[in-house]
Amino acid sequence: MYKEDILDLYKNPRNQGKLENSLQKEGENPSCGDHLQLYVKVEEGEVKDIKHESEGCAISTAATSILTEEIKGKKAEEVMSLDKDWMVEKLGIEISPMRMKCALLGLETAQKALKEKQ
Repeated sequence: MYKEDILDLYKNPRNQGKLENSLQKEGENPSCGDHLQLYVKVEEGEVKDIKHESEGCAISTAATSILTEEIKGKKAEEVMSLDKDWMVEKLGIEISPMRMKCALLGLETAQKALKEKQ
């Protein structure tokens, strides 16, 4: 069973929507059916805003919501250094190997978008 916070983030995703004039990157986890469109605004090397449109499982949606809250205001290079341990810690639940792709979809998509910006 998921923690209440995870279910809340799944039912009420944070930072949902589009951002005009932003980096855009699509992410997908076919094994679970998760799909994500991420929008990132970067100014002077800093994530100024981030939004997402996503369809996916509770873990994927909650992790992406957490990600969008956590990386606003961070330097792009700092976001690039985040890893699975950071994401799992932020989720606050144990993630099985089968669900790790779900948990990391948002982070990996954001890092790919930022890498292309460099």
